[in-house]
Amino acid sequence: MASEIQTRVLRKITWRIVPFIMLLYFVAFIDRVNIGFASLTMNKDIGLSPTVYGFGAGIFFWGYFLFEVPSNIILHKVGARIWIARVMITWGLVSAAMAFVQGATSFYVLRFLLGVAEAGFFPGIILYLSYWFPARQRAAVTALFMAAAPLSTVLGSPVSGALLQMDGLFGFKGWQWLFVLEAVPAVLLGFVVLAFLTDRPEKAKWLAEDERRWLVETMNEETTSKAATASHSIWRGLADPRVLALSLIYFGTSAGLYTLGVWAPQIIKQFGLSSLQVGFLNALPATAAVVAMVLWARHSDRTGERTWHVVWACLIAAAGLAYAGLASGVVAVLVALALVNIGISSAKPPLWSMPTLFLSGPAAAAGIATINSIGNLGGFVGPAMIGWIKDRTGSFVGGLYFVCGLLVLSAVLTLLLSRAKPASSEPVPQAH
Repeated sequence: MASEIQTRVLRKITWRIVPFIMLLYFVAFIDRVNIGFASLTMNKDIGLSPTVYGFGAGIFFWGYFLFEVPSNIILHKVGARIWIARVMITWGLVSAAMAFVQGATSFYVLRFLLGVAEAGFFPGIILYLSYWFPARQRAAVTALFMAAAPLSTVLGSPVSGALLQMDGLFGFKGWQWLFVLEAVPAVLLGFVVLAFLTDRPEKAKWLAEDERRWLVETMNEETTSKAATASHSIWRGLADPRVLALSLIYFGTSAGLYTLGVWAPQIIKQFGLSSLQVGFLNALPATAAVVAMVLWARHSDRTGERTWHVVWACLIAAAGLAYAGLASGVVAVLVALALVNIGISSAKPPLWSMPTLFLSGPAAAAGIATINSIGNLGGFVGPAMIGWIKDRTGSFVGGLYFVCGLLVLSAVLTLLLSRAKPASSEPVPQAH
């Protein structure tokens, strides 16, 4: 049974931290995938083919890949408050600049720079949560944070569809208004971060003295308890084979997630709907995902099981993609996209609870960033392959099946990781 002070402290830090970081991720994810709605009119306006669009949408993740590990190491050294503020302000400015793309080259450059600007945000928050929440509660908290991604689709899709209707206002295209107006919150929130975010429990003046002491002691005890087995150095975090395995698992889930963000609006629009109708319909599958991922993560925390919670979620998403390739009507496509949304969203919280079971300190910063940076290259491969295959076949089907295969591979790798013997006495990251 949880003690009274544990319940009180966890409730207080949850209400202080989680809604705010959800808001940050909500804004980040909108700026990351609003390209999907902009493409409904932008591609024709500036002459982007499906191949060029898919490649450019995905090149964001090369910037992420190259700069994420150093970004997360810097965050660990200088603190989340300063570094997350820097991330948000720079990505907001670059996202606004997307309004001025004129062709393939400027599209590629700005998408790459957006990845560079945002590198470190997501793994930085995952690392930040490990400073504040004991491992047993981390999947549920991570799920709440990550629920901001499907929530951004639920709320952002209708808004993005509506902003496209501003076409011609003051001489700007609707997609230009979309980029500029959706970038403003990122810049403003960057300055709010400087005033609101607390780097570590030791500095939490908003906690009572006994609450702060309990939290610091609890987190220190957790760090000490895994000191004999956990990897601590940066190089151990980068070289641990389990980090590579988790990176490959995350690769498949990222391919699925950004296939949705980049291509779902066009997949829905092919049935002859308006941009505004696409906006509202695209919100429906994500609504189901928000509920499912929170319930799934709570079940994972309650049972202490991680492996099968990742495996089944990946297989559900794969089934959804396979069904989307066969769907011939709007309702069928929405059902398929709902399965993909539910599976992708539900896989991530238990998956992100695994690294900090065997990594600590600088190794955790480097290892989490490595998993996210390599894994997020799936966000390049998935959308790029769908665009390339669509250009050659005139259909989304082949690309959807390709991403389906990546998710099946993620499920298989998760099972293999759970059955692998650790290199030393370190625990295999699968459960309890």
